[in-house]
Amino acid sequence: MSDDSRPSPASAARTAAVIPAAGRGVRLGPGAPKALRALGGTPMLIHAVRAMAASRAVSLVVVVAPPDGTAEVKSMLDAHALPERTDFLVVSGGDSRQDSVKLGLDALPAEYAIVLVHDAARPLVPVDTVDAVIEAVRDGAPAVVPALPLADTVKQVEPARTPGDPEPVVATPDRSLLRAVQTPQGFDRATLVQAHETVTSDVTDDAGMVEQLGLRVVVVPGHEEAFKVTRPLDLVLAEAVLARRRLNDGF
Repeated sequence: MSDDSRPSPASAARTAAVIPAAGRGVRLGPGAPKALRALGGTPMLIHAVRAMAASRAVSLVVVVAPPDGTAEVKSMLDAHALPERTDFLVVSGGDSRQDSVKLGLDALPAEYAIVLVHDAARPLVPVDTVDAVIEAVRDGAPAVVPALPLADTVKQVEPARTPGDPEPVVATPDRSLLRAVQTPQGFDRATLVQAHETVTSDVTDDAGMVEQLGLRVVVVPGHEEAFKVTRPLDLVLAEAVLARRRLNDGF
């Protein structure tokens, strides 16, 4: 076989997904942690795990569970049908999302060079989106995020001094230059490890940590069904999307 026909190191790299699921999800109200809430009779976490495993490029999914819920999450994974070609691992999470992702990273075997980080609260992300993120990392991007254009006009405000008071508008950003970011976010593993070892301040996502290193983050098209289930109304919408999928798929 000639050199030209050999796969490049990037294209041959193995891919793992880390799903931080240690949060409580208080905005959904009292009860089970958000990731363990039922969606169509199945915990959201299982939907999220299946969404990652649906990609043939993903051969390992690491679930970062609440410290007091590791056994429960392991039992949950064992109780649901998951793709046999994919390995699954449950590790205990930390005090923050950043800590939990780092613990998931630490659990990855050395051969995994591409890492996806996916919100457990985005249970319905399509496999095409997952594959697009992986492909962009394989093509050389150190960090990749799926994202959508904004439908609403955005206002920058000056925070009110007293909660509930009107907030003065100070600017209207050009929304054509803004994107609403989703997950899974994809990374060259070495880049993500460096970010977690270097950036210690609180951040909202892992791509933001890579940005603080001064490295390039690129955007690929997201999907409207990859929304985050945060409030009760989101759960209603997710149930509707899942019902439509089941009707279309004939089960």
